[in-house]
Amino acid sequence: MSSILIKNAKIVNEGQIFEGELLIENEIIVEIATQISSKSSETIIIDAEGNYLLPGVIDDQVHFREPGLTHKGTIETESRAAVAGGITSFIEQPNTVPNAVTQELLEEKYQIAANTSYANYSFMMGGTNDNLEEILKTNPENVAGLKLFLGSSTGNMLVDDQETLKNIFSSTKLLIAVHCEDEGTIKANLETYKEQYGDDIPMNCHHLIRSEEACYISSSTAIKLAKETGARLHVFHLSTAKEMELFTNKIPLEEKQITAEVCIHHLWFTNEDYDKKGAFIKWNPAVKTQLDKEALWKALLNDTIDVIATDHAPHTLEEKNNKYLNAPSGGPLVQHALVAMFEAHLQGKISVEKIVEKMCHNPAKIFKIRNRGFIKEGYFADLTIVNSHSPWNVQKENILYKCGWSPFEGTNFKSRILHTFVNGKHVYNNGKVKPGTFGKRLLFDRV
Repeated sequence: MSSILIKNAKIVNEGQIFEGELLIENEIIVEIATQISSKSSETIIIDAEGNYLLPGVIDDQVHFREPGLTHKGTIETESRAAVAGGITSFIEQPNTVPNAVTQELLEEKYQIAANTSYANYSFMMGGTNDNLEEILKTNPENVAGLKLFLGSSTGNMLVDDQETLKNIFSSTKLLIAVHCEDEGTIKANLETYKEQYGDDIPMNCHHLIRSEEACYISSSTAIKLAKETGARLHVFHLSTAKEMELFTNKIPLEEKQITAEVCIHHLWFTNEDYDKKGAFIKWNPAVKTQLDKEALWKALLNDTIDVIATDHAPHTLEEKNNKYLNAPSGGPLVQHALVAMFEAHLQGKISVEKIVEKMCHNPAKIFKIRNRGFIKEGYFADLTIVNSHSPWNVQKENILYKCGWSPFEGTNFKSRILHTFVNGKHVYNNGKVKPGTFGKRLLFDRV
């Protein structure tokens, strides 16, 4: 039996920070106390040196590009970067090639992860205009949920037939996660800017093409449909101030039928950064204005928004180094998401307890993930240790994404990830990732 004792830690869990120790046996946290005596001479002792010990981050929205787009990234390469960033579990999206829109294709992705993933994993079933029968076969105990693209993005999975949407919302008990942008609005906006600029549209028009109106029309429609049908809805990557009026903080998270997510890039960048960063901050939905960013922060802190995620979506440098119309949307974020939030903490924007709530506890609650997302006895030992005063600079040499770049390149972070544990295995240790397959398929406590 393998055992690890973590000593001298500032343990962060369920709104509290306390000094203590934690004992791992095999995959499980077996004891949490002020002081734990070593159970065996073979117990590995790790001194946290007074740094923060957090539950491993659960990223509820990533695109790891396998199968079919492996020149951009693979489950192996991107999960390796994730554990270096303190992310121990991820939920991956279905717009790979082929799209994961049948049970057979979905299970093929699970098999790839079982053979290669450093982190725990689940994969969303994809919805289309004509695959309701396949959707209804999905097992809610071992699949995170259903993903619907209500606006086109990477891949061809747009669900734009209203009768189909209503049937899906009415028929499935799965959590439905949605990408909300109105396709008609985007197309009309794009034509306007093509008339003005031809094929040389400036990158800083992106948030005007994929506009506040496009987001609001789509998200309000999805929410109205969820309320009419009783569907369990989770709205991904919100980006506008206006959309905040669609959500509530008046009831506990456990009672919400409609929940909300914000991504790192919408909390960090604004449209003013397009001139410097260009396509490297081109995402769908678009990074928008300072006022939008401020509204997202306010909604996050008052619990209108429930989850912080990454929408990690790598593309190659060659693909990104194109003019607006040909540069794909998306960027890599899993390695730098947690340290970015700690940077916000050090700037006085958010507490460490709130970071853990939004990145660890709430994803586990929303998706009903079994025995993960908290530091509790009997839970899987998915953990990360963070030093909040150990400055470093993001450089190509320390970027682990297969695509080899980051929108944070050149950024000085004051915090760094020291250690990451996945299922009790010490996967990341002071800059080094241990080779191996450590992740397990996530399971969900659903009736």
